[in-house]
Amino acid sequence: MTESGATEATPVVGRFAPSPTGRMHAGNIYAALISWLVAWLVAKAQGGRMVLRIEDLDRERSKAAYIDQIQRDFEALGLFWDEGPYFQHDRDEAYAEAFARLEAQGLLYPCFCTRADLHAASAPHRGEKLVYAGTCRHLSAAEVEARRAAGRTPGWRVAVDGRMIAFEDLVQGYYAQKLDRDCGDFLIRRSDGAFAYQLAVVVDDAAQGVNSVVRGVDLLCSTPQQRYLQDLLGLPHPAYAHVPLLVAEQNRRLSKRDRDAALDELLARFGSPRAVIGHIAAVAGLVPEEAPATPEELLKDFSLERFREGLPDLVQIPWRS
Repeated sequence: MTESGATEATPVVGRFAPSPTGRMHAGNIYAALISWLVAWLVAKAQGGRMVLRIEDLDRERSKAAYIDQIQRDFEALGLFWDEGPYFQHDRDEAYAEAFARLEAQGLLYPCFCTRADLHAASAPHRGEKLVYAGTCRHLSAAEVEARRAAGRTPGWRVAVDGRMIAFEDLVQGYYAQKLDRDCGDFLIRRSDGAFAYQLAVVVDDAAQGVNSVVRGVDLLCSTPQQRYLQDLLGLPHPAYAHVPLLVAEQNRRLSKRDRDAALDELLARFGSPRAVIGHIAAVAGLVPEEAPATPEELLKDFSLERFREGLPDLVQIPWRS
């Protein structure tokens, strides 16, 4: 088996999974570039492929115009995919089936907690996220019915136990969480009926054959939850590589609100997609000197191990205009 999670019989399948809630910015491009390079570096001789998945679970904020623009942006930057695009809004039946399998195991329960309730009752863990206190885990049938009768609609949580989930991240190294202490029972279906990200991404990765997941380090703390669901549903574990985030001044994470890092602004400033790719490659430490390049041109000299060893900080990389 390779470090990507592939075998000779099952070549590596990577994915880029943007949310269509705004234009691409430098952080998106950086994650896509690394993901594409890692997947293809390991897979090139094995006929590996990339999947494009549009993660539009947030149907209120997801816009068709952004979906079209995302695909044009990828093509302009030379970040081509082999399968897809797949859309999460088409996958409710698959998510419902996984939900039913977890329910049949007796692991799900309704949760009526509001956001304010969660913040009041949960304990923050290492600054990463709130750990659910289990407020609704032991509600009686009568208590559940009383809340429903009062017009409250629950979300659904999956119960965790005290097991330790540990894995070797290809960039961050060893990472572990004790689920009951560090994670707590987590949401897999929201009160509006929408399936939560944790369940959807696990089901989709398995269905689409994804065995190499490269994404930002901000999602590292979610990975044990996803591996737990993979165990419960009998699904394979992909290999994970969580790359540092690009940050703006004062260690603020780049977002779609940062106009200086939006793709259209970068194209206007640098003059070509090759120049944008070259600039981001230099910022990320993928190349020693900044020069226009395509992803394919960067591929021949890329090494994930060398990239990791060259990172001064595994959590963040300062953006420079």
